[in-house]
Amino acid sequence: MPHVDLHSLIETNERPLVVIDRDYRIIAANSAYCRLYGMEREEVLRRRCHEVSHHSPQPCHEHGEMCPHLALFSSGEATEVLHTHYDGEGHAARARIKGYAIRGVGGGLYLGEVVYPLEAELPLGCEEMRMVGHSPAFLSCIDHLARAAESEASVLLYGESGVGKELAARFLHERSSRAGHAFIAINCAAVPEAMFENELFGHERGAFTGSTGQKKGLYELADGGTLFLDEVAEIPLSQQAKLLRVLETGEFRRVGGTLTLRADVRVVAATNRHLLEWVDQGRFREDLYYRIAGIDVSLPALRERREDIPALAEVLLARLSAPGHAHCHLDKAAILKLKHYPFPGNVRELRNVLQRALLRCSNGLITTEDIAFQQDALNTAPPVSSPRPPTMKRGNPSLKAAEREYIQGLLARYDGHRRTVADQLGISERTLYRKLERYGLK
Repeated sequence: MPHVDLHSLIETNERPLVVIDRDYRIIAANSAYCRLYGMEREEVLRRRCHEVSHHSPQPCHEHGEMCPHLALFSSGEATEVLHTHYDGEGHAARARIKGYAIRGVGGGLYLGEVVYPLEAELPLGCEEMRMVGHSPAFLSCIDHLARAAESEASVLLYGESGVGKELAARFLHERSSRAGHAFIAINCAAVPEAMFENELFGHERGAFTGSTGQKKGLYELADGGTLFLDEVAEIPLSQQAKLLRVLETGEFRRVGGTLTLRADVRVVAATNRHLLEWVDQGRFREDLYYRIAGIDVSLPALRERREDIPALAEVLLARLSAPGHAHCHLDKAAILKLKHYPFPGNVRELRNVLQRALLRCSNGLITTEDIAFQQDALNTAPPVSSPRPPTMKRGNPSLKAAEREYIQGLLARYDGHRRTVADQLGISERTLYRKLERYGLK
C-alpha cells in the first residue's frame, strides 16, 4: 500500500477538517481549519481539539455537550452535532460538526471532524446583525435557517412578537447566494391598504394626484436579493391576489404603468399568526400561503432558551451604552433574576428592561434593584379602565373620546408595543394603526 501524506489528503476538502486521536490530540488539520481558528498549523498540532475549538481545558462532553469524540471512541458511532465554537478572537460561532471514523495503516482508530459554519461572515460594521445564543433550541433554529439559506425556496418564519424575525431574515439573506444584493424589508401591518400596491410595485409619473415622478417599488428594489415581508398575515385580502401573481410570475406593473417589468426576488415572510387557521377562516388565501411557505422555520421564544439570556444581555448592553460612557455589566443576582422571568415580549422586552436598568446604573454594575419588569409596573400602577358603553354628556356621545383614552392607556401600559395592544383590543395591528392615526396617537 503506497504511503500517503495525511495533510495532503485532507487539503482536498474545502471545508475545515481535522483529524484527532483517542487522547483528543490533533494530528492533522487542513488550511481551512487553521484559518477558521486563526492559528498556524504548527500551533494547532500542539493542541487538543477542545482547546482550539472551545477554548477549554476540558472536553466538551464534560460540560454536557454532545461530543463526536466520545461517541466514536466509546461506541464506534459516527455522529453529527451542533456546537458553539470560538474563533481566534474569541467570538462565538455556531457550527454543525460531522464526525467520521478514520482507520490508520496499523488499524488504529481516529476521529475525522468536518466543520460546517452556520453563520456567514458579516461585513465590517454589521455586528448588530449577528444572532446570539448557544442553547440547544437556538442552535437547532440556526441550523434550520442555514439549511434553508442554501435553497432558493421561499421561507416563512414563525415566532412570537419580539423574537427577532427580521434578524433571522437577514441571517438567511447573508448566508445565501444573494448576499451581495439588496435586502429589502416591509412591515405589512404598517402600510395602509390603499398604499400597499404603490409601496410594493411603485408608480409612474402622473399615476395619481401629486405623483410628479416615477417611483420604484420595494419588489423592484429587491431585484437579485431578498424581500422580507414582516407581519405577512396583515396583508389585506384585496391585495393578496396581486402579491400572489408577482410571486408566481416575477412580473409586475407599476401603478399607472402599462409596461410589464420583471424582477428576480427571493421572498422571506414572517408572522406570529397561525396562518393555516386564517386560511380556514377565509382571512388568508390558501394559494398564497403555499407560495410563501416553501420552507417554514419556527423561532424559539426567549423563555425556551433562558441559558442564552446572559450572552444576549451583554451584547444588548454594549449596543445600548452611550458612546464614550463606561460599559455596564450585570452582577450574578441580576442575571439570575433575568433568567427566571418569562419575558412575554421576548428579546425586545429584554432590551427595554436593560434600557431602563442603564438609567439606574451608577457604578458600572447592574444589580437586581436596577432590574424592573413591565409586569412589576403593572402591579403597582393604577389599572387602566376597560372599555365601557358610551356615556352621554349634555346630549353628545363621547364614545370616540372613551376609545381614544382607553387605547392611550394601553399604549402606556405596554410600553408602546402595538402588537400587544392590538391583541388586547382583539383587532389586527392594521386596524389599530388606523385608529392611532385617527386619534393622533401615532
